[in-house]
Amino acid sequence: LIFQKLISPTVHRHLAEYMVYLREFCHVYIHMQFILSFLYIYGIKLFEMDKARVYKIVFASVYPLYIKKVETKGRTKEELDAIIFWLTGYDKKTLQQQIDKKSDFETFFAQAPQLNPNATKITGVICGYRVEEIEDKLIQKMRYLDKLIDELAKGKPLEKILRK
Repeated sequence: LIFQKLISPTVHRHLAEYMVYLREFCHVYIHMQFILSFLYIYGIKLFEMDKARVYKIVFASVYPLYIKKVETKGRTKEELDAIIFWLTGYDKKTLQQQIDKKSDFETFFAQAPQLNPNATKITGVICGYRVEEIEDKLIQKMRYLDKLIDELAKGKPLEKILRK
């Protein structure tokens, strides 16, 4: 009542409308959280990515984003490349060939000389999934790479990232 006297009727009407909107939004939000929690508890994964689309993402289109991510955190392209070399077995020349050919992730990992045997030591959560529990092997390899790049960007020493 006090605020009604202090502010104009137009502002008061807008505030009232906004409060109704907030009340409705919160109501919907709470219901969405409940539904998502229920689905999660029963193992139903909502918003699963279309695997065929993920497989066809061109590595060369993502590589500059990886570089930008690590460089903005004070790390170098050379450290990023070292991670990719360690995980996939590529070297500087063969990595550049994959980039030049614009290989998708499916081809990138299929043609990788050798996945590092210590890759199974990569554990933790990335994009809401435990890396070690991902059943699709290609998605798991992609998430391994994401996890290693995240660790680099977070400042973890390269020796630890490479599981030495």
